[in-house]
This record gives sequence, C-alpha cells and structure tokens, in this order.
Amino acid sequence: MNELALNAAMDRYACGDARAFPELHRALHARLFAYLTRMCSSTTLAGDLTQETFLRLHRARSTFAPGGAVTPWAYAIARNVYLDHTRAQRHRSAERLPSDPGAEPPDTRGADGEAVAMASQTARAVERVLSSIPAAQREAFILLRYEGLSVQDAAAILGATPSAVKLRAFRAYEALRAEIEELKRGPEAGTGAQTGAEKRVKKRAATGAAAEPERSGRRGRAPGDVRGGADDG
Repeated sequence: MNELALNAAMDRYACGDARAFPELHRALHARLFAYLTRMCSSTTLAGDLTQETFLRLHRARSTFAPGGAVTPWAYAIARNVYLDHTRAQRHRSAERLPSDPGAEPPDTRGADGEAVAMASQTARAVERVLSSIPAAQREAFILLRYEGLSVQDAAAILGATPSAVKLRAFRAYEALRAEIEELKRGPEAGTGAQTGAEKRVKKRAATGAAAEPERSGRRGRAPGDVRGGADDG
C-alpha cells in the first residue's frame, strides 16, 4: 500500500470506519515489528510491543489529524511504547527474554559457508555497536538507515531538529564503520571482552566528553505522542 492510500485508510479509521483497520495492520505491522526488534533485540518482546502499539493506535485514532501522515505518527507511538517498557524495566536485565531463543545460527557448510559466516559476524558486530552507542544515536540511525524514513519524519518522531538527527546518525555510522573495519583486519578483532565501540564509549566517559554535544533546539511534540511528548531517551 502506498503512502497516499495508507493515509486515506487512517482518515477513514479515525472517522470510525472499523473496516480500515485490517488495511492499516497489513501495511504497518511488519515495519513496526522490525523497528521494535532492532530497538529491543528480542523478537518475543518486539511482538508484545507491536501489539501494544496497535492498541494505542486504536485508542488514539480520534486524535489523528485529517490529511496527516500515518507513518511518522505510528512510529512515534511505537517509540513511546518502547520507552515506556525500558523505563518500567530499568532495574532489570532485559536485553533478551529467557523465552526468546534468538536467531538460529547460520549453516556455514558448502561453498558459501565462509561468506555466510562473515555476514553473521558482521551482523553481530552491528548489534554490539548499536547496543553500546548512545540511545539518541541508535534511534536516529535505525529510523534513517533501516526504516528508510526521511530526516524530517525522523526529526518529528524524535522531537529533534533535522540537523541533530543527521549528526546523530552520522556518529552511529562512524562507530559501525570503525567496528567493521576492525573485524575485517583479523579473526580476533572485535571479538574480545571489550569491543572497539565499547572502548571508545568508555574513553569519552573517562575524559568527561559529552555523548551528545549538539543542541536539538526546542523539543517539539512528536506526531501521535498520546502521552504529551516524546522522550529523547
């Protein structure tokens, strides 16, 4: 479903047409699930958060501005669901639920085994870096690189300026590039107890360097923030 049809379906749903909900669910579910999976690194938890997102979307449907864009509005709701979960679980280790077995290891047999193994190592390196960099950088990178949103939409979701979003995403990209280059230099690079990204984060902390020196200006209300404002995390 293209964006115009998606926006029209949301307009109908906001006006009380329950038949539009299946259209919205089909168009948005996979995208929101993928986004939340990258944010929390657990498919089991992401499934629960996605269900909560659609529940909040349903409850907030009457607040949707006619003619507005559904995608950033829905992502803002999903982000608030994720932030609420992390606040509630702040004192617990929730990186991966015990019931979530994680991704199955790839089959490295055959002619392409080496390439598959390298791809798997790279994916793990990306996951390590994204979990070690500041949350603001991780969110900006995921929304732009993985979710394919525009800088303007990402800025609206995060309550930041477009320039701040671009800077955060660039810093995340630089951390990922450094980690992958380190991985390519040798089989032991990036696999130790402390990764290159973690060393850089600790070095900044030790020297008192701020993780996010840029100013994002006034924190605007993100579209679909049914709680009254988006948190920068």
